[in-house]
Amino acid sequence: MNPNNPVRIDRRVAIKWMLAVSAGAMLARGRALGGAAAGADAPVEAGYGTDPNLLKPYKAGDYWALTFNQAQRRQAAVLADIILPAEGASPSASSIGVVDFLDEWVSAPYPDNVRDRKIILDGLSWVDDESVRRFGKPYTSASDSEKISLCEEMSRSTQGQPDPGSAHAFFRLLRDLVASGYYTTPVGMRDIGYVGNMPLAKFEGPPAELIQKLGLADEVKW
Repeated sequence: MNPNNPVRIDRRVAIKWMLAVSAGAMLARGRALGGAAAGADAPVEAGYGTDPNLLKPYKAGDYWALTFNQAQRRQAAVLADIILPAEGASPSASSIGVVDFLDEWVSAPYPDNVRDRKIILDGLSWVDDESVRRFGKPYTSASDSEKISLCEEMSRSTQGQPDPGSAHAFFRLLRDLVASGYYTTPVGMRDIGYVGNMPLAKFEGPPAELIQKLGLADEVKW
């Protein structure tokens, strides 16, 4: 364990397990497709259009106008790679399209996405302003240690639920979105050992030690 880089330690210890729940919650809120363009302060549309053709390939921005400018994309990429950096055989978040996922998420016209858009855009602006105030340079130009120190400060827990406008709330939401984008890609699924809907010659069931740990020995019978 490297005491000088606790954010990277979280990648396998905390991100993979603690954020499994967060990623599932994000997906439950709907990674929906199809709809009208929406800006940072745009009202929620009354209708979202027809169902998309899920068998047709699409690229970011095909279903609604994207929100991030180039500076915000660069900043989001840096933050995403601090949360989930390249490690061993696992690539960094930005290298597998997580920034595109973030941009699409905050650009969607649905109520939850509109709410998250303000938190993310305000948070990116705060991070840049704070970097200039502390280090005399924009966040993307700061040193690695300066970037990480600011993330560590934002990641510290607060008592109860954080203020939606706080840096902690921003970083927690960003962390959850990065995890959602990463671990729903084929690369991310392989990273946690998820094999998907694969045919099995034989299913042995869940490990006995797991059943015992969960206290389900009386409920699970094979």
